[in-house]
Amino acid sequence: MAVAASRNALLRYSAEILKPTVLSLRFKSTSTRSSHEDHTFTGPNSFIGSWKRPRDPKVALAKLAGLRRDYAKKVKGLRLQYIEEVELLREEKLRKDEAKREATRRAQAELKASKAAAAEARAIERKAFEEEFRQTLLKERAEKLNNWRMKEEMMEKKRERKNELLRQQSSIWIDEHELEEKILNATVDVSHL
Repeated sequence: MAVAASRNALLRYSAEILKPTVLSLRFKSTSTRSSHEDHTFTGPNSFIGSWKRPRDPKVALAKLAGLRRDYAKKVKGLRLQYIEEVELLREEKLRKDEAKREATRRAQAELKASKAAAAEARAIERKAFEEEFRQTLLKERAEKLNNWRMKEEMMEKKRERKNELLRQQSSIWIDEHELEEKILNATVDVSHL
């Protein structure tokens, strides 16, 4: 009866010890295939099949306590090994993430540099276009001004010609009182017509 109770206590104890490890292994594994490929299995356990039932229950309890201690040591060693492996995996993941971030930073810096170069090239092109446009506007303004001056000169010449013609014709003109006299003479003296 005492052996059965101690065996049940051992099973409960081992279940309590292994439960967090099994749970952490189950939730931490990334994929089944990679964990099986990377995993190295331990050799066969010497405890299996090694139990010989002693006649004295005190000796059985002592052996059982020794087995428990050995089992606890091995589980502790396995847990430490697992913690080290998880830490190494975490550090490797951190290194990969940092390398990825650095590559992203470099790519963004290159993208910014290329955008800045493109913007600078566009600014130079825009400046050249604006200068060319300004020169064209100045040329057109000069042509319009020149054209306006020529038109003004032509109009002035026309006015002068018109005034000259008017002066020439005005020398032929007759004063008003002479005009009335000539009209009267023309009406009276019909024979001249």
